[in-house]
Amino acid sequence: MAIILVLAGLILSISGYVQKKGARSRAEAEIAAMSAAIESYKADNGIYPQSTATNALDPFTTAGPTATPHPNAYENASKSLYGSLSGDNVNYNNQLDGTETTNRTYLSFKSQMLGGTKNSSGNLTAVDMIRDPFGNSYGYSTMKASNSAASGSNPTFDLWSIADGNAGADSAKWVKNW
Repeated sequence: MAIILVLAGLILSISGYVQKKGARSRAEAEIAAMSAAIESYKADNGIYPQSTATNALDPFTTAGPTATPHPNAYENASKSLYGSLSGDNVNYNNQLDGTETTNRTYLSFKSQMLGGTKNSSGNLTAVDMIRDPFGNSYGYSTMKASNSAASGSNPTFDLWSIADGNAGADSAKWVKNW
């Protein structure tokens, strides 16, 4: 009986590790795809996707996606990036409609990458953020691009997932483009 319990414990601990490793790998692939789309956006528009939210988000000092004093800072910046890359930048309803039909789509987001409001059928009706495989909002900052004296790692843009850690102190554990 003790052997069975030990084996069960080993299997459970290994499966948890495998799930985290898979989520990290998926986050790395998603960051690479979004980074390529951001570069395409810049090639067409001459600037990286920016907004007040992305210019204000500091990856090293802004509270994480669920922390205070700025619980929506990550979501707002992520939503802005979603609008720029998807073309759905008027009503954020996960479809190009109205004046959005002329917008270019730089990246088609999979439904599991988006967080927001769902209707009774389970369809996404309002996008609030681009969600990483850990359930958190991706961080996207153009702070250094808009002000070269500001914080940030890249002079262009910073894109990251806090993975299963916390904002700020655990940045070594993040999945990031720098």
